[in-house]
Amino acid sequence: MIVPMKKVSLITMGDKKEQTLKELRKLGIIHIEITEGSGERLLELKSNISLLENAIFAVGKNKEAESKEIDTVKSLAIATEIAALAEEKKAYKSELVSLNTELERLKDWGELEPDSIGELALNGIDISFYEMPKAEYKKLCGDLKTVKLCENKSSVKFLLLKTDFESEALALDSLNGYRLALPQMSTDEMRQKIDEANDRIKTIDDKLSSYASFVCSFKKAINEYHKEIEFETYATGMENESLSDDNSKAICVSYFKGYIEAENAERLKETAANNSWGLLLEEPSEEDNVPTKLKNNRFVSLIYPLTDFLGTVPGYFEYDISGWFLAFILIFFGIIFGDGGYGLLISSVAAIPIIKSLISKKTVSPMFLLVLLFGLSTVVWGTLTCTWFGLSPEQLPEWLKSLSIPVISNVYADKIWQLPWTSRGVGLTTAQNLQIFCFSLALIQLTVAHIKGAVRNRKSLKMLGDIGSILQLTGIYYIVLSLVVNAQVFSFGLVVGGIPVGTVAIVFIAVGFLLSFVFSNYEGSVIKSILSSLTNIVSVLLGVVNVFSDIVSYIRLWAVGLAGAAISATVNELAGPLLGNFLFMIVAIVLLVFGHGLNMILNVLSVIVHGIRLNTLEFSSHLDMSWSGHKFKPFKE
Repeated sequence: MIVPMKKVSLITMGDKKEQTLKELRKLGIIHIEITEGSGERLLELKSNISLLENAIFAVGKNKEAESKEIDTVKSLAIATEIAALAEEKKAYKSELVSLNTELERLKDWGELEPDSIGELALNGIDISFYEMPKAEYKKLCGDLKTVKLCENKSSVKFLLLKTDFESEALALDSLNGYRLALPQMSTDEMRQKIDEANDRIKTIDDKLSSYASFVCSFKKAINEYHKEIEFETYATGMENESLSDDNSKAICVSYFKGYIEAENAERLKETAANNSWGLLLEEPSEEDNVPTKLKNNRFVSLIYPLTDFLGTVPGYFEYDISGWFLAFILIFFGIIFGDGGYGLLISSVAAIPIIKSLISKKTVSPMFLLVLLFGLSTVVWGTLTCTWFGLSPEQLPEWLKSLSIPVISNVYADKIWQLPWTSRGVGLTTAQNLQIFCFSLALIQLTVAHIKGAVRNRKSLKMLGDIGSILQLTGIYYIVLSLVVNAQVFSFGLVVGGIPVGTVAIVFIAVGFLLSFVFSNYEGSVIKSILSSLTNIVSVLLGVVNVFSDIVSYIRLWAVGLAGAAISATVNELAGPLLGNFLFMIVAIVLLVFGHGLNMILNVLSVIVHGIRLNTLEFSSHLDMSWSGHKFKPFKE
């Protein structure tokens, strides 16, 4: 359930707001509605966190390092030293890139000494180096004095000796694009600098690695700074107001708004009285941004690791569907994975940490329990459909076949199941039975949504709109069976036991639409409700189509499960012939592990994309849920 909240407005003296916050943090039961603060202290705290996080990243992981405890001040000092070392390392790496790039540019020119070339120029011997295409080299002016150094199929490297002849000027201009830019230092000096840089980087890495023992202290310091940031945010974000007493003396008060669990209201009242705070407790309205806290039994709470991963939180005035979410996601998971063998593997993986926790008498992680439930759900579905590691029914023992339910079992995949009202030879296949099962899940889940709506609106005529939606769902469910599954078995003219089923379905849709049209927007006036529906007539009409598409959407469960079964069967077919040959047995085992492993990964993605979607979109849309909530986070130590 969603825990009832009270809206809190608290006033304290301006010079006592920090003391007030300390008392509230010690109390640890109030969610303060302040999201932004200001001031240099906040910037400093955030800078410290950034410094510590960068230090953890720079140090890296060293499993052999023994953890050492140091205080927050010392942690910050070491983090500052690490930042300096990291910056120095970055500079040396940048220098290495530059030097290696320069050496790569000069590698075909041999050893170059820029200083020696400069000394020759001072003594009247001005030389420069060029590389140009052969054809261009042959066109050079005869007055130019060159020394060919080397050549290949396309270009020539040469040395040019400049003289005092002015006639060379024009020719020299044409060579500028081919001239080699001399480096600032010799190639030998570059190599020495590269060695020095590498040695220094290694020294820095060793030094950084030695700080790995302080990582836990860094993380602890980060948590401390986060608490300080929270406190500083509330302290600087509280609203202030200047008042005047009868003597015209200025009085400053500070105040904020927040939320508290209704059951803790008396504790807050008592604390407020003891500290002379002004306190107002109210019932929250739909305009308030009320945080949400969920409270369920231990079994239903197993869904929390999944919803936390998805970041889905119902709004305070929405529904807590944790129990329904868990029930249906278990069914969806089992159908999508669909293979009892896969379920055994998942259950085994989850059972290992659970058993370890039980042996060591530690609390079992809800995540592992949830994974175990997923595995067991898959085992159950695999047993009911006789699907084990993609093997054909002929390859399975008789006792496994006997555990399956015939109408959905792969053992009877080719059988036609004839219903009492169908003529001879007309019936349903196993695949169609599975489709009906998926559509029936849709009818059940979406009906649950509207039953919850009807219960909430039981004191209003709006409840008739929810009843109308249920009638529409039931009628359209039959239409889906006729159009998607089998038009002969579920015909519009079908009569069973004297009841014209097809006609009843049409009547349900018509009556349901009428009730929804008249009462879905009811807020005390039927006329206004009808006018509201007329204003949004396009959306109202599309709503009927959406109901059809929502029901049909559940066929994805069967389709994805069928695709997974096809992949596993294909993997078995590819590996099967290799298992008969000892030389290829290892290849076959690798193929089986890789193929089935990949299929399981794809199934996990399918659960996220399809299984969760049916809960958070189709089901939630019929509940008018937008998952707009945020978690209740009390201010505490």
